[in-house]
Amino acid sequence: MSVAAGAPVPERLTGRQWAVVLTASLAALLEVLDTSITNVALTSIQASLGATLAEVGWVVTGYAMANVVMIPLIAWLGDVFGQNRTFVFSLAGFTVASVLCGLAPTLPALVAARILQGLLGGGLLAKAQSIMFQSVPPSLQGKTQGVFGVVLLAGPALGPTLGGVLTDALGWRWIFFVNLPFGILAVLMALAVMPPERSAELARRRSSVDWVGICLLILCLASLQIVLEQGRQFDWFESAAIVQLTLLSAVCLPVFVIWELNQARPAVDLRVLRHRSLAAGSLFSMVLGLGLYGTVFVVPIFAQSVLGYTATQTGLLLLPGACASALTMGLLSRQVARFDPRLLIVVGSLLMVLTMGWMGAISPSTGEDSLFWPLILRGAATVMMFLPLSLASLGTLPRDEVGAGSGLFNLTRQLGGSFGIALLTVVIDHRSSLHRAHLVEALATTNPLLLERLQVLQQWLQSQGSAAGQLQDQALEMLNRQVNQQAALLAFGDVFQVVGAVFLAAIPLVLLLGRPSVAPAP
Repeated sequence: MSVAAGAPVPERLTGRQWAVVLTASLAALLEVLDTSITNVALTSIQASLGATLAEVGWVVTGYAMANVVMIPLIAWLGDVFGQNRTFVFSLAGFTVASVLCGLAPTLPALVAARILQGLLGGGLLAKAQSIMFQSVPPSLQGKTQGVFGVVLLAGPALGPTLGGVLTDALGWRWIFFVNLPFGILAVLMALAVMPPERSAELARRRSSVDWVGICLLILCLASLQIVLEQGRQFDWFESAAIVQLTLLSAVCLPVFVIWELNQARPAVDLRVLRHRSLAAGSLFSMVLGLGLYGTVFVVPIFAQSVLGYTATQTGLLLLPGACASALTMGLLSRQVARFDPRLLIVVGSLLMVLTMGWMGAISPSTGEDSLFWPLILRGAATVMMFLPLSLASLGTLPRDEVGAGSGLFNLTRQLGGSFGIALLTVVIDHRSSLHRAHLVEALATTNPLLLERLQVLQQWLQSQGSAAGQLQDQALEMLNRQVNQQAALLAFGDVFQVVGAVFLAAIPLVLLLGRPSVAPAP
């Protein structure tokens, strides 16, 4: 976009614009926190409600399924009912649903409340971002997206920290009750700074509802999300239900695309993907989702299963990386307009590849100190990709298409996280089994080092008071645990290498991105 001669370029945000930014960011923070805050509390929920591990997994799956269905629909809901009304209603409903989660007496009640929470909160992220893009001139979007990025990147890391502290100190129900005061504050702020739209145009849009498109979208995304979240529990395609849901999603997707492209008022405006920058940015956003949500999923598992950390210790392990993201975002948001966003994305991607290679070199001596700097660099690298990618993907869109573009952009990041978590769990399972087989194969009974190791273990067990007749069996059991731990350690190293390889392969997508204007249109 060119700048008209003499057109005034705003130098700073007005008070109302800052209020809109803070309100939208607070709402987005509440939604992002709840995507990860429950992960460290599942064991406590399982014990409290008398559920199995597979059953309690629906606390996470139900929320994610509803969340991913609502994200692409939120632009249509904003067109039909008004952006601000939709935003305030979603925010208020999300707060009420959080309280229902905390009060749930049984697991089915909790899962139902989580699905409601996911439906009402699913649109907060995309709607908050689109409201900010439409409320702030292009020349100042670097600052506002910087604030929004701090929320989005720090949230997944702060979620386990806050969840662990609240669960250990007050009980798992408080991970939901904590939303109440902040939700009420955000609703009051939204009512004060976001007046409702005129009703005449909105009434006309309500006359045509694309129910077929909505149903196809729900069938496609809900089935896909269940497969990604629950596939591991049911041994993937060994389960008939997983196969059927996969086929349902695969059939509904092309039908949904064809139907939406032929509708005058589609539920999801896929035509916005004609903009090359948004299409390429959405693909790269999937990779970013893998790095953002996938690694935050893997590191806590590694810390708790291999290093023996508690929920609180695991959360504190991730905290410095979240702080690094916030600091980097604050610094970069002030200077991002001076650089080509594509260059920053490439630098961030290479930094992520370097970081994953560093984390992939973990060893039995790896501890909190060994992970400190890699997690710091990971936090900085994600910021160097997220902020420029948002500006390059959405900053070039016409203002009336930002809502639809933001929905698809956020959907791809969410799906990237889901695909990433599913992929990484498969890699962990497969590589653990493979490494264990190789390690066991090397433990020949004639190996003098093995015999020496068993003798040392038996002597140690005898010094601890073990019965003489049980020394050999106990020594073999200890050796088996050490082999399993070493196999898991090698598998986690492979996972980090896979993430680095994916980011390296995605760099060519940057060539398809455009450079957004930093000045307002005439």
